Amino acid sequence: MIHWMVYASFAIVLWGVNGLFMKLGTNRVSARSMVIWVTAGFLVLLPFMWKATTLSGLSTGVIFVGLIAGAVNGLGNWAVFACLEKGAKASVAIPLTALYPLCTVALATAFLKERPTALQWLGIALAVAGGAMLSYEPAPATSPEEQLHCVQ
Repeated sequence: MIHWMVYASFAIVLWGVNGLFMKLGTNRVSARSMVIWVTAGFLVLLPFMWKATTLSGLSTGVIFVGLIAGAVNGLGNWAVFACLEKGAKASVAIPLTALYPLCTVALATAFLKERPTALQWLGIALAVAGGAMLSYEPAPATSPEEQLHCVQ
């Protein structure tokens, strides 16, 4: 049996590559177009996933949760594509939006009654600080010519 960390590592690599393709795509087409092509990419995988699972016996509630998760995922993808389309640097926007687990932690704490440990709270604080540092962009430096105009 494959350890879960193998899958997590695989996801990290795939999502890292995905961030590159997200920026390459939004340099050429709109965010809405990218959502369509990403969905098409999911559809390409569907026959392979279909073979490895069974959908019989699923309750309406499980199907509903799956559909909501897919819709929320699609809207999240659109938001990232729109961010990149508007000129965000992939090296900043992708890691920053990858802080979405902070939202999951808040929701899991509120609705699932999960409680992070002290060490996990430290990790959360470091992630927030890292996101703030990552998104910080200093004001552009003024040239000596612009400084002269300000003095006069």
